[in-house]
Amino acid sequence: MNNICVYCGSGFGNKDEYLIAAKGLGKELAKRGIGLVYGGSSTGLMGTVADSVLEAGGVVTGIIPKAIFEKELAHEGLTKLVVVDSMHQRKAAMAEAADGFIALPGGFGTFEELFEILTWAQLDFHQKPTGILNICGYYDNLKQQIEKSITEGFVQEVHRQLVIIEDSSEEILNRFDTYKAPPPVKWLSLLSQPHKRDI
Repeated sequence: MNNICVYCGSGFGNKDEYLIAAKGLGKELAKRGIGLVYGGSSTGLMGTVADSVLEAGGVVTGIIPKAIFEKELAHEGLTKLVVVDSMHQRKAAMAEAADGFIALPGGFGTFEELFEILTWAQLDFHQKPTGILNICGYYDNLKQQIEKSITEGFVQEVHRQLVIIEDSSEEILNRFDTYKAPPPVKWLSLLSQPHKRDI
């Protein structure tokens, strides 16, 4: 892998472990010679991951919307900073530049980015690995919700493989090295199923 996109909070959260994990992920990426692609901000866990990669001699590409750039929230010390017109362009550019995706703890923006990239994988728009770094059990409830969505028939069993959930950077990246995307679902066969259900 040449580059990994990291989604995470623009804040630090309430636990030191989140900050420690962000620094650790940055160091591990640089150690493995993997570049960071992220949202370009200097704040919170986003800025922490970027700083950690740079301090370890790694390469960081930030992609930031013009509106946020103009608020002077961009990281000024990146290897490369790309300014785009919109959030939609930002997400598309980040996805295009990355060979895999990792979510650290974060808020609504992190959730939205994570689920969009998982949805693209589900639709076979890409075959890149997606991981969740589950620090201090932050994503435990999400793990349960994913399992519930499978048991309740809204997500197919095979799509459980689309998301890798671990509590260490090393283990996520090790699993990325051996990741193989599940076979694409034949959506036409799904369309042949009944569109209505009688009760």
